[in-house]
Amino acid sequence: MVMGSLPEQVDLAIVGGGVGGYVAAIRAAQLGLSVGLVEKNKLGGHCLNYACIPSKTLIRISDIFYEVQHSQKFGINAQGVTLDAKKMLDWRMSVSKKLEDGVAFLCKTNSIDVFKGSATFLDSNHLQLSDGVTLEFKKAIIATGSEPAEMEGFEFGGNILDYKQALMLDVIPKTMLIVGAGYVAVEIGTLFAKFGTVVTILARSDVLSRFDRDAVELVKKRMTALGVKIITGVTPKQRNGNSVTLSDGSQVSADYIVVATGLKPYTDGLQLENTKAKIDDKGFVQINEKMQTDDPNILAVGDVTGEPLLAHRAMRQGVIAAEVAAGQNSEFDNIVIPSVIFSDPEIALAGTIEGDDIKVTKFPLSALGRAIALDTTSGFVKIASDSNNVVKGVEIVGPDANALIAEATLAIEMGATLDDIAETIHAHPTYSEAIQEAAEGALGQGIHFYYGKPAKKE
Repeated sequence: MVMGSLPEQVDLAIVGGGVGGYVAAIRAAQLGLSVGLVEKNKLGGHCLNYACIPSKTLIRISDIFYEVQHSQKFGINAQGVTLDAKKMLDWRMSVSKKLEDGVAFLCKTNSIDVFKGSATFLDSNHLQLSDGVTLEFKKAIIATGSEPAEMEGFEFGGNILDYKQALMLDVIPKTMLIVGAGYVAVEIGTLFAKFGTVVTILARSDVLSRFDRDAVELVKKRMTALGVKIITGVTPKQRNGNSVTLSDGSQVSADYIVVATGLKPYTDGLQLENTKAKIDDKGFVQINEKMQTDDPNILAVGDVTGEPLLAHRAMRQGVIAAEVAAGQNSEFDNIVIPSVIFSDPEIALAGTIEGDDIKVTKFPLSALGRAIALDTTSGFVKIASDSNNVVKGVEIVGPDANALIAEATLAIEMGATLDDIAETIHAHPTYSEAIQEAAEGALGQGIHFYYGKPAKKE
């Protein structure tokens, strides 16, 4: 599908219509550039169609399904609750379609030409498109993203699924084996466990091994309560149908095997060797703080440029790349990129909670009125500050952590102090009060949790 005319020349060509690519396209169009956006599949890319949005849609459905069946303590007795997996998939697909159509509308209203197909760099000023069009550009942005990494002996196909395929099942499996223990494995494992699937996770070291253990232990405890079996210190060695032999000699079997061991940059067919753009030893396109590659005409954004592989990072990079392509003096100078795991409870982190000169204060949700009322006391807020009381990091574990982390991100970007947060009125009764409570505790002014007697002022 092509919107508008079929130009052979544009100011800016963008390869990839995911969140980094379409955001860059819209921002560039706002700045007066003629834009050609090349997308071989669906506008919105993996995030809108296969990953971020679909997974959170299904997580919400799994929460509803599980909570309805486990609400007797509130006086709710629901009998015979069932789940229509095909109708659930229809809803999940309709959400992605609505968002895809929304991106298409935005491209149309911003006079962005969308080319359906793939693109190959002929040189630093020309793209060869799969529909036969040769697109001449002044600047180009690579926004091709990443794709699930395969594992030898467990290539995708049949009952071996990547995360995208797992989120498109129209049945609820009786059993599921997940290879990998990062955030994708945790999110998928938890949502299917709430649907009633018996889930086993294989972890080479441990679940969420890069994250704060205080937070992870709460997530693991919840997963265990949901019936998820976590096997640590093992790797899969070989497969025979539904049965997998592990490195310790034991075996485990499942109806579906989900390989969630990581992502790799998608650069297939780009032929960057025809340009001056460079890739590193892991295949990621190398860029500077202005999103520029070693080729003066080519920029890159998003997952294809390396860690952290986060949609919101790609969006911010897309804005910067578009502005740089338009001649503005923009650069990626953000202090912090927040991260969120939609586990149960959720984990959200902005900045750092570690360091020699860092003081960390923890406020438990068990002391928060709203959490007690809703029986969601498994969680906490940690706030980290330096010797000048400047906030350096916040970790939130609990309901709505995904939304609450925005306050922490803004605080760190603005150089806010503990006093700034403690003296800001937070609405009651809300989960956001936990951030204020943590800041007050760090100042020795804790009200609803006892941290010990504060030091006397001189």
